[in-house]
Amino acid sequence: MKGQPLRGGDVTAFSQGGGSGSEFVLRLPILIEAAPQPPVPGSGLLASTPPRARRILVADDNEDAATTLAQLLDVLGHQTRIAFDGEAAVEAALAFRPDLALLDIGMPRLNGYAVARKLREQPWGTSMVLVALTGWGQEDDRRQSGAAGFDHHLVKPVDFDALLQILGETAAAPGPGRQDEVDL
Repeated sequence: MKGQPLRGGDVTAFSQGGGSGSEFVLRLPILIEAAPQPPVPGSGLLASTPPRARRILVADDNEDAATTLAQLLDVLGHQTRIAFDGEAAVEAALAFRPDLALLDIGMPRLNGYAVARKLREQPWGTSMVLVALTGWGQEDDRRQSGAAGFDHHLVKPVDFDALLQILGETAAAPGPGRQDEVDL
């Protein structure tokens, strides 16, 4: 018996008959590729890292997602705090005073829109960069996040390059309601 694998080569099966066992031979072509090149200095994830560490609040009711994102940001040199519901996010922001907050919209106890409004009410909250990080990406969702005071609206799963672009911005947030289209 002979067959053709999808990648080329062939498969052959041999047997001397019942009770004598079987032999299968698989032949695949050798693929010779150039070895991957090391990253060029000044490119890639670490090159996009902002020059200074930021204080970042990550608020999401998906504990695994929030923890993983916070750990990634910590590895990049940022200082993070995590909250798993809207009220905890407001409390954490009051104590931590983050430069930037990544807020899920669909959190329990207070949704992300309400959290954004509460943070913008604080004197120190007007210059904080607020990023909606949500599964909700319709035009109406973006409009609502802008009206609530978010500066950016990213749709899950997060495009880490877009998030790094936001983190790399050097200018302070120009105020509530500005939305930049950086989600690629």
